[in-house]
Amino acid sequence: MPATPAEATITEITNLITFDTTSRDTNLPLIDHVEARLQAAGIESRRIPNPEGTKANLLATIPAADGTTTGGIVLSGHTDVVPVDGQDWSSDPFAPEIRDGKYFARGSADMKSFIGVILSRLEALKSAKLREPLHLAFSYDEEIGCVGAISLVEAITEEGLAPRGCIVGEPSSMRVIRGHKSMNVFRVEFHGVAAHSSLTPEGVNAIAYASEFVAFVHAVAAEFRTEGPFDEAYVVPFTSVTANTFTGGIAVNTIPAEATVQFEFRSLGSVDREALIGRFRAEAERLGRAMAAENETAGVNFTIEAEAPGCETPADADIVSLAANWGGIATDDKVTYGTEAGLFSEAGIPTVVCGPGDIAQAHAPDEFIELEQIAACESFVDALIADLTDRS
Repeated sequence: MPATPAEATITEITNLITFDTTSRDTNLPLIDHVEARLQAAGIESRRIPNPEGTKANLLATIPAADGTTTGGIVLSGHTDVVPVDGQDWSSDPFAPEIRDGKYFARGSADMKSFIGVILSRLEALKSAKLREPLHLAFSYDEEIGCVGAISLVEAITEEGLAPRGCIVGEPSSMRVIRGHKSMNVFRVEFHGVAAHSSLTPEGVNAIAYASEFVAFVHAVAAEFRTEGPFDEAYVVPFTSVTANTFTGGIAVNTIPAEATVQFEFRSLGSVDREALIGRFRAEAERLGRAMAAENETAGVNFTIEAEAPGCETPADADIVSLAANWGGIATDDKVTYGTEAGLFSEAGIPTVVCGPGDIAQAHAPDEFIELEQIAACESFVDALIADLTDRS
């Protein structure tokens, strides 16, 4: 018979789900709630707000029994969820339902179940005689480019916490994932000159130049697809590049003055991200010069909208074997989606992704997590606490 989670754990997850923390909105009511839960357990925390003060990360350390706050393990999760707009749900996405051994709600898999399991163990963590500290790191705006975790990881570094490892609880079906690709999103705006379509020499056609840029993007994509480098641990074993939005023009008889392209790439760890970004920027600048040669008012703006580094934790890193010993499923698989693991890894904290739920359910209508996955996460966290507890 499949394992089922404790009722108290389901209550913690449900409390989190009922806060609509869609990334475009505030997450502060949820942060208030988590702060209160931590305080009730006697655990101090601090907020790390965004510049506008409308959202916040939360960082808490449960010290070792001797009061040590440095070293230890980070448990990391994001508090935001993706929108439900336009999706056909069978039930209210923010009023969870359990059906056929599955827990349905927005954020159930991605990734409030992981955070809920942690909250259900706060009292156990506080009373345990830990040999080393445990750090809880809850972020905002992961879904729009791992934005909040940047300042969260900076705070961990600045405070000298120096954890020896990190678990990011993104849905991995409890597999221990030590590698994922980087995530990089760009907007390129082409500013031409409008004119009547019968007077083409008087205008600068923004769509024409934008189309040339799209062709360049997909030529680079073809290069990676055929020439590599390759990493067969990924489902898509090469760096993927694609232009995904294109807007421009106002009428068929008007030379378009404006066009905008959004594109992204997700690179292997063996690819130099900065050099690749420089390659795209150089092409945008070349096209901008060509536009300005037609009319000095024309040109191109190149903007990085979001970026997060990839994660390439060595197979022999302690955190890999630790996560497996705690009940994570050992695997050589890597994942194509991005997570905050790359930011922790970049800061010198060995990191793996290991959390309950299937990534295939994340972001989808009728998002769900199987109850046995929540139970497996409970067992994982319990094993972690037991392993870090001094039994002498």
